Amino acid sequence: MQTTPLINQLVAQIVEHIHAERLSEGERLAERRLAEMFRVSRSPVRNALKVLEASGIVRQGDRGGFIIAKTDGEKIQALESASSYEDEQIYLDIADDRVSGRLPERITENELLRRYKLTRGRLTHILRRMTNEGWIERLPGNGWAFLPVLTSLQAYEDSYRFRLLIEPAAIMEPSFMLNRPALERCREQQKWLIDGGIYAVSDARLFELNSGLHEAIIECSRNSFFIDALKRIDRLRRLIDYRQMLDRDSARRRCMEHIELLDLLLADRRHAAAEFMKKHLDELSTLKTRARAKSHRVA
Repeated sequence: MQTTPLINQLVAQIVEHIHAERLSEGERLAERRLAEMFRVSRSPVRNALKVLEASGIVRQGDRGGFIIAKTDGEKIQALESASSYEDEQIYLDIADDRVSGRLPERITENELLRRYKLTRGRLTHILRRMTNEGWIERLPGNGWAFLPVLTSLQAYEDSYRFRLLIEPAAIMEPSFMLNRPALERCREQQKWLIDGGIYAVSDARLFELNSGLHEAIIECSRNSFFIDALKRIDRLRRLIDYRQMLDRDSARRRCMEHIELLDLLLADRRHAAAEFMKKHLDELSTLKTRARAKSHRVA
């Protein structure tokens, strides 16, 4: 049958419901209860159940309606992967609309539901993620407010110039104390990216891994002003950084630089590490600017 974004979202939510409630073969899925749970009418729920029936996840019950069939693990995993991909795309659409100024400073859930054709449950999940990342907050009463973020290329370039000042300096702080377990964990993550993970990971996850590495290094300085400044910059630049993403081959080379930087620190070669950090950030700023210019030419 022909599906819509709403039906696809409901398919994923019903699968998540089956897992969360540990429902087993033969248990009934009531349309009315699902419709109330996901705050939609019964018609799209019925169509979503038909999609699940075609996938072998549910079947018609003897008394009508649908019951859970003997589920196929691979089929469920495929449905969940599609759901995650759709969530990621909607999340990135909201981020892009925010940076581009297409969304107002304040917005209601109903406006987001209409604009992005979401169910309320799916929107709640995405809003929770945005809140945890620090670029939206709930207003008292009704509605949501977007928090300040970098929205111009000039501001983005300025953030790199500021990082060029504080990150190498943090490595040379007298209070610098190596957190070996944290940096070794970052090294393992970067090695995973180099070994192929870079081609499968989402833009948002890649940002978290790379910014997390830089934050782990600056935290070794034990200078609260350096630490707070970098974390604030990372929060402010997150959305615009999604639009500046390098191609994955180039990003993989940056991960190799991260490994080299970490190895210098783990070998207690701080002077060399500070110089390498300067070179790394300077080149990265240039590459990101070129990536933005290229995307504008393509558009």
